[in-house]
Amino acid sequence: PLAAEIAARGLLVSEYAPGVAPQKLFFPQRNRIIAGLSLGTLVVEATRRSGSLITARFAMDYGREVFAIPGSIHNPLARGCHFLIRQGAKPDEEAADVLVELAPQLRDEGIALASAERAPAAPDEAPLTRHPSYQSLLNALGFSPTPIADLSARANLTTAEVSSMLLLLELEGL
Repeated sequence: PLAAEIAARGLLVSEYAPGVAPQKLFFPQRNRIIAGLSLGTLVVEATRRSGSLITARFAMDYGREVFAIPGSIHNPLARGCHFLIRQGAKPDEEAADVLVELAPQLRDEGIALASAERAPAAPDEAPLTRHPSYQSLLNALGFSPTPIADLSARANLTTAEVSSMLLLLELEGL
């Protein structure tokens, strides 16, 4: 049903005949198609043996932009991104970095961007950070993945509070 809905509203591309069930071994072929149709590929997290690196390699082979988000050298999920950066991928920290890089290609396609250079609000400018609970949560955050239960304990907040507060902080670019 999902394939029929996509085909009715857009485009469905596959190397396989309709009705062929998805299988794990088909993922590289699917990702090759995605890399070929995309202007760029962003890898957020990847181990050194990640399927994401296969997709990034296809993108590089097709002359597409490849972006990677660097992470802690102690995090195994950042090693694939660091490898890509050493191979020439552009290190990015936020969506605006990708938009700035792709802006010329998007303009060539007739797509205008509002303001790709929009910077996130500085912590002292954001109204949320004036609230003691949000400040406590920001102080509890580190630079490595942390379970929400640990953040809750550090900030003396419930997991429900932390979850919704993190969403608002993310939306504010903090």
